[in-house]
Amino acid sequence: MSDQSSTATSPFVRYVPAGYLIVSFLWRLLTPAHEYPGRFSTYLEVGLDALVIAGLVAIRAKVPTALFWIALIAGIGLFAIRLNGTASWWTGHLIYTLSPR
Repeated sequence: MSDQSSTATSPFVRYVPAGYLIVSFLWRLLTPAHEYPGRFSTYLEVGLDALVIAGLVAIRAKVPTALFWIALIAGIGLFAIRLNGTASWWTGHLIYTLSPR
């Protein structure tokens, strides 16, 4: 019994990882962070980003070429933002400001 539909060809599997990386990159690039998350949360975000990039590379044949490269660059940009400084490492955002009280 061969099933013609596969989860690898599902639009959800093809477009959600790419969309997550692109939207997450734009969010962290354009929105300032106002507080440091906990250590576990920071490492969880780093791990999730790495797994989504690995998943995107694994299904690269099913994703349109332009979308794949944009999402891959955005994924690498997520890690580049973290290398900007101590506040960027812990928050994942490019800009860190304290909110007015």
